[in-house]
Amino acid sequence: MLTENDVANVFDTILSIPGMNETVKIDLKISRKNVLLLNHVIDRGSASQGDSKSSALLKIISPENLDELKLLGDECLQKAGLNELYEKLKIFNDSGK
Repeated sequence: MLTENDVANVFDTILSIPGMNETVKIDLKISRKNVLLLNHVIDRGSASQGDSKSSALLKIISPENLDELKLLGDECLQKAGLNELYEKLKIFNDSGK
């Protein structure tokens, strides 16, 4: 069985493969519902990055990569016209905790 450190090393190795930093163009068509869900997952993942229960991949991800993911989520929200709705849902969700 692999230890958490072994898993982190495997992820780090995969992310270090030549060409992994190359930009790719993706033509993506997803529903507005999935844009909201994607953004929520990105937010939750970034918030739990230092958490002891977070995955090995989240623990080794660089702040720059995390910022890129957040920008991707924000861009998807903006293109779907859901920025305002998402912010209101975040406030609603935070008040329920």
